[in-house]
Amino acid sequence: MTEPTRETSTATVSSDTGVPPLITPLEYGTEPNPPPAKTSIDEFLKRNEEVLAKDREEFQAYLVAKHEQATRKAREEAAKPQVKTKVSRRTMLNVAVGTAAAAEVAVLGYSAMNGGSSSDNGVIRAVGTGAQQSPITREVVDSRADIRGQSLGNWVALLPTKMGGGTYAIDLNSNRVLGSIWYWNYGDYNPISHHLCAFPSSDPTHGFEFVNSTQGGQNSLIYGIPTNVTAENVPGGTNIYRVRYDGTQMQMIENVSETTGLGLGVHVTVNPKDAQSYFVTDGQKDIAACFDRTTSKVKAALRFDWTPNVPQLREAWIKGGTLTIKKIYPDEKTGLYNLRGTKGNKIDWEMVPMGELFVEEGSLPGEAPLTLTGADGTVWHPEGRWAATVVRLCGGICILDPEKNFEPAAFLQFNKDSQDQYKVEQIDKDTWQVVFDKIHSPGHEIGFSPDGRFLVMMNNLRENNCSIFSCSDPDPTKWRKIAHVEDPLWRGKYPNPFHMVFSMDSSKLYLSILHPSPAYSGIMVIDTKTWTIKKEIQGIGPDLQTPAITYDGKYVLTPFSGFQRQSTGISVIDTSTDTLIGILPSNGGHHDCVIIPTKLEHMKHTRSCTL
Repeated sequence: MTEPTRETSTATVSSDTGVPPLITPLEYGTEPNPPPAKTSIDEFLKRNEEVLAKDREEFQAYLVAKHEQATRKAREEAAKPQVKTKVSRRTMLNVAVGTAAAAEVAVLGYSAMNGGSSSDNGVIRAVGTGAQQSPITREVVDSRADIRGQSLGNWVALLPTKMGGGTYAIDLNSNRVLGSIWYWNYGDYNPISHHLCAFPSSDPTHGFEFVNSTQGGQNSLIYGIPTNVTAENVPGGTNIYRVRYDGTQMQMIENVSETTGLGLGVHVTVNPKDAQSYFVTDGQKDIAACFDRTTSKVKAALRFDWTPNVPQLREAWIKGGTLTIKKIYPDEKTGLYNLRGTKGNKIDWEMVPMGELFVEEGSLPGEAPLTLTGADGTVWHPEGRWAATVVRLCGGICILDPEKNFEPAAFLQFNKDSQDQYKVEQIDKDTWQVVFDKIHSPGHEIGFSPDGRFLVMMNNLRENNCSIFSCSDPDPTKWRKIAHVEDPLWRGKYPNPFHMVFSMDSSKLYLSILHPSPAYSGIMVIDTKTWTIKKEIQGIGPDLQTPAITYDGKYVLTPFSGFQRQSTGISVIDTSTDTLIGILPSNGGHHDCVIIPTKLEHMKHTRSCTL
């Protein structure tokens, strides 16, 4: 498979080339903190393309360097007496003609030529200093993968189409689309169908219910797609929809944002304990809110705000500051919050994956970027005992206590060189603070293992690893960092670990691994007994997103969204062999995927517990 528009480099790149800056600094003269209010969407798109071009250049250098390394090692190995390795000559040849050939030759060669076992079992403890040294199997997929009408079981997959403005459901037994909904019909003229989560249904083919968050505002402009829409006339959008499928069609049964006055547009997660409440969180507004399923009443809403030690964007987070977490309430007279549409946005569009540093350099404008925390997702402990909100710019997670109406109970810091926890101090009845001396790197997606033993977070940008906490202790202030999983090929921003799902027995963790546009991304399989990388399935598709597992444990489905305008599809992996068996067609820039749970016990395997 050839990655679309990928350039072939002929330059010679040394394998020991130093890692370049993550984002090439902008030229601002002597001005230490450029005013973000003057930055337009056009300027952002121009800057984004500059950064993306640099990412592609660095990524191509990485491919060439690894190809040279593999070639050198192959020659050295050929000069030695023949020894049996775990990788066959046929596999090596298949890799050589596969997608992104230089990279895959190097990657597979890297593992094969370093064959044998290592004294380091691959668990990078919290005090560890390097990447995994033991071999990693790399497999390149066949771009013609076809499930040939094979049934994937009696499951229904639900996928939002993001820029398509709707959501549809696929019957995985027949591979037919059951139904779809398009929010344009309901008068929402900027419905970026973003994330969702479904409630249990004993027979999804005959009916189910789900909650769907949609973004709005200038988020429709950040992909560089030609449009007559401008920052001045773009609709506010940003709604939370409750939708029901009745066995024939989908219908919206409530706009929860209209009911409550809260417009939130990112992650949606249902309480796995009883499926009677759900969180919606928004990283532009830094608000996490828990809603009652039956009444849609807001059970609790928390706003996260940042006060930096150094009030300049370039150093506002890395030099520490204070995180304030405060409960917010609706207007006493109206009973509504005043946060519809873009009201309350701190930045004009979301921090896209790998986009945190745009805030630091002043390329992402808004009313209050210095107060931004990036709190855009809340997951539940599998038993519903705890909730956990990711705070991206602080590189950690705030643990909330549902038994105390979601009061903050602990703050876990996932950066490799940071302390495990920062103390949460209660200031008054509705306010808590966490003081940081420094923040090493932003983080992103998080998740609990289904057995409740581990909590995982992706460290991105300045670090590039998967960090793991042990969370078996009933007291979250005693949860501790136990490992960091790190591929020796991860350098700088890319490749980058992103979304996740665990196997049914928690023994494996599947990660989507992002490459820069338009390169094809892949899936990595982690052994959670040793926290070592077992395998990487490469070259699936561009912009690989959220994996979901069928509840018989047989298949992992992962959509690739093509950055909203390139190749799209839904990859299907057989978990018994961890191989790609096919690609389902899709017609949307999917950013999420949920298998409808048929039992309450399935909830701990859904997006409720992993992002």
